[in-house]
Amino acid sequence: MTASVIVPWAESLGAALPPLVVQAERVASTVMQGVHGRRRPGQGDAFWQFRPYLPGDAAARVDWRQSAKSDRLFVRETEWEAAQTVALWCQGGEAMAWRSERDLPSKRTRAELLVLALSALLFRGGERVRLFGLPRAFSGRGALAALAQSLPRQAVVPEDGRIPRHARAVLIGDFLAPLEETRHRVAALAARSIRGHMLQVLDPAEETLPFTGRIRFEGVGLPEEALVPRVEGVRALYEERLARHREGLAAIASGSGWSFATHRTDQPPEGALLALHRRLAPG
Repeated sequence: MTASVIVPWAESLGAALPPLVVQAERVASTVMQGVHGRRRPGQGDAFWQFRPYLPGDAAARVDWRQSAKSDRLFVRETEWEAAQTVALWCQGGEAMAWRSERDLPSKRTRAELLVLALSALLFRGGERVRLFGLPRAFSGRGALAALAQSLPRQAVVPEDGRIPRHARAVLIGDFLAPLEETRHRVAALAARSIRGHMLQVLDPAEETLPFTGRIRFEGVGLPEEALVPRVEGVRALYEERLARHREGLAAIASGSGWSFATHRTDQPPEGALLALHRRLAPG
């Protein structure tokens, strides 16, 4: 008899976001008890760029000379504001909706939770958060719900020239795509003096391949499938290839001045969040 490993569909994002925001705040509050605040005094007023005026910007920040050149209002951003920006990316796509057991969160749910909880910590420290592919930055304690509603579902890291130079970036996903694709994305960010961190989120079954016997593995959103007569016979080879892939990801990160870490969905999110927060600390 042949068993099948079938990828389940996650619940709709609209239904999951409200409780996810609550959970993210709770996780952030737990981690916040063990860390110090990150708010820092501004340094320097060197001009960096103009950006469109956003609701909540102080009127005093409007550059009236630049605004007079068009029918829009613009504010001035300084280099220090750019340094305070953290750009976040949470991988989407059908593969991230997979989970091996019903009592585990999907990879996408865990990645979104970490993005939201990290954003909550950054907002408390007075920092600005951008999501790759979106035109505006989020800031302030009340911005988490709006950020959650704006989370895009991107299968790959988009090329986003609006992310300021010298900003920091955090990329969270399973990073199971070919290494060359990840190398291209990270190198493009590093070329713009953006330093960051990669967090690989995997289901525990993707690490240990715990299945036994005759298993048919079906592709996620793809027509490919593989019938393995005896899974335990290929487990060692699978673990070796996963280890090599992770070594490649770590080398990509290190070569660009980034860092790399892993996280499993059966582990508490607080440990991964605390590690990310510490990596973003000054110095």
